[in-house]
Amino acid sequence: MGLREHFESSGAWCFRHRSLLPLLLLAAIAPALIIFEYPDGSHGQDLLWETLCLGLSLFGIAIRAAVVGYALDGTSGRNTREHVAKALNTNGLYSVVRHPLYLGNYFMWLGISLLPRVWWCPVVISLVFWLYYERIMFAEEEFLRTRFGAAWLEWAARTPAFVPALQRWRPPDVPFSLRMVLKREYSGLFGLVTVFTLLEAIGDWAREGRLEVDPVWAWLFAIAAVLHILFRTLKRRTKLLHIEGR
Repeated sequence: MGLREHFESSGAWCFRHRSLLPLLLLAAIAPALIIFEYPDGSHGQDLLWETLCLGLSLFGIAIRAAVVGYALDGTSGRNTREHVAKALNTNGLYSVVRHPLYLGNYFMWLGISLLPRVWWCPVVISLVFWLYYERIMFAEEEFLRTRFGAAWLEWAARTPAFVPALQRWRPPDVPFSLRMVLKREYSGLFGLVTVFTLLEAIGDWAREGRLEVDPVWAWLFAIAAVLHILFRTLKRRTKLLHIEGR
């Protein structure tokens, strides 16, 4: 098997199993929590640092929201069985970077990796993330190249894969839809808060020797859980979040 076929095959496998990536990344973070220490021994400063890390991860969520909110029908979804693309997105964030959803994912995990304040942790997370998603992006681009041909080649020639070229911005073709964001991204927000709460509890356990959840994170987790149940119910039992043609 040639390298092109190997990358496409392995990328398709990674795409179908990309829900496993959080387990790989959490396994990379776990050793850093063993040597967890409060900055200057201050729990207050630790909470401030956690807030900054959460803010960086929420920036990743915001990038995803800016993509999903303008997404056309059959594009930018959470499908895992196979690639789906009814249209080629080339405007909005897709005009400055070819894989904006994965860019958002990276910032989400970068914020998480900074939580233990160990220099090698974001380095390892970035390496694992890149090796995994590089193959997914390759397989996805092979699919789009085959489906859209010259249109894809023209777009790819002017649009970088992962590092945005903001000067190439072109406005989206459709209006922003908050309902689209709520429909598709509620699980991502809940997952993010769950990971932060879990790591914070493990870090405190490593530092203090007792397993407990800081009240701030307990409240954030509770709010995120309620929102997750609410939007999941609305999505499955009603049409309030459905938009025709989107």
